[in-house]
Amino acid sequence: MASTSLPVPRLQILASFILGIALALHVGTEVFSYLQKGERGIWHQPLCQFQVANTGKFQLVTKRTRLEGTGESISPSIPVGPEVHSAMSNADSNGKHHQRQDASRSESKYHASILATGKAVPPNRYDQSTFPEFYFGVTNCSHKVELQQRMQKICDKSAINTRYSILNEETLKQHPEFYTPGEPSMEQRHEFLEEEIPKLAAQAATNALKEWGRPVSEITHLIVVTLSGVSIPGADVRLVKLLGLRHDVQRIMLYMLGCYAGITALRIAKDLVENNPNSRVLIACSEMYAATFRAPDENYMYDIVGASLFGDGAVGVIVGTNPNPLTERSLFEIRWAGVSMAPDTAHVVQGKLKLDGLYFYLDKSLPMLLGENIAPFCKKIMEHAPEQLHLSYNEMFWAVHPGGPAIVNTVEEQLNLDPEKMSASRYVLENYGNISASSVLYVLDEIRRRPAKEEWGAALAFGPGVTLEGVLLRRNVDETNS
Repeated sequence: MASTSLPVPRLQILASFILGIALALHVGTEVFSYLQKGERGIWHQPLCQFQVANTGKFQLVTKRTRLEGTGESISPSIPVGPEVHSAMSNADSNGKHHQRQDASRSESKYHASILATGKAVPPNRYDQSTFPEFYFGVTNCSHKVELQQRMQKICDKSAINTRYSILNEETLKQHPEFYTPGEPSMEQRHEFLEEEIPKLAAQAATNALKEWGRPVSEITHLIVVTLSGVSIPGADVRLVKLLGLRHDVQRIMLYMLGCYAGITALRIAKDLVENNPNSRVLIACSEMYAATFRAPDENYMYDIVGASLFGDGAVGVIVGTNPNPLTERSLFEIRWAGVSMAPDTAHVVQGKLKLDGLYFYLDKSLPMLLGENIAPFCKKIMEHAPEQLHLSYNEMFWAVHPGGPAIVNTVEEQLNLDPEKMSASRYVLENYGNISASSVLYVLDEIRRRPAKEEWGAALAFGPGVTLEGVLLRRNVDETNS
């Protein structure tokens, strides 16, 4: 009886064929299960690879590497000849560098990136050196000569040259309740700001959308930030109409957070885009100090301090992941975002809504408290930088909220920064004043327009709580990796 056994080579071929089918079924089942569970992950390497073991045997390897972890299973090995072993070893050696580069680029795609920015200011521009004269004149308080002189000293030491405001002499004539002592004005202020806040926000957002260059219909989320003009429906609903956004755009309103809210918006946008593939978030931040404008009062000096420092301004920012290389560019990659509160400091920065507007209180201890907390917070930020960087603070760029010269100086001193590191913050303070939550985003806009020196940096803002918000940034990722 003739033997029915197959020659050894045919057995090896058949075994390889069966093993290949089994592996394909295994990988397919894994992928199907993965998708069915709705998990999100980033695949950096092929699901199936051929590798050569040190024993000279050809191995089939199933491998997947996600941001969250690694899983690996190796099939039974199949012998191969030394020529194949040599060729595979050379190919592996020559390809290692490119694989590392590809993995790095792939990882970069899925971090949130700032894709565009745009600013807008009201038409009324005020010179800081002559503002006290205008302020006391328009509020019918020119007779308070000594108080005007005190304000002049504050303005002269403010490091501010110009500011912008929606308020002018004509507007204030139409609204004398804004500066008449004891006159209820909250309703009128909100009606005024209900119109003006979204209008200025729309101008800034339009500028950002124009730079971005993509259809407005691709905006999937809207985050609106303001300290002014609380209303229902809010400025977010009005912006949808003004900008022609989709009716199903997902909206978030951030009211009454204070000067750190610009970074809060970046933190929320980062979470949104990294957890919602192909989403694009529009941040619209609009701030006006009309809510706090009133006549000077020697019994409430903070009104005079606020009138000496605050300005109006709006900013639009577009955030997304995996920029399209043909139509989008990453200005800053947001690598980490975090927040911290200094214990038992809620009394230091306060705001109260009263019948005649919004009242602020700012304790003199704020710069000292900031000085005690800023270095530990920045250390926390740097713990999330890639380990191999070993950057000193002076090897980074810094976008710091320019709340006033004391705030900027305190950060510079506590971090031992060279004066040039605060130049963008001082530029914004000098030309716009303190525009609350918009300020730090103005600083980022200024940094992006300057020649790129440092690749890595941080943006910081501070406010009621006392709250510190910060983000770790990588600049021009697409260009650096190209």
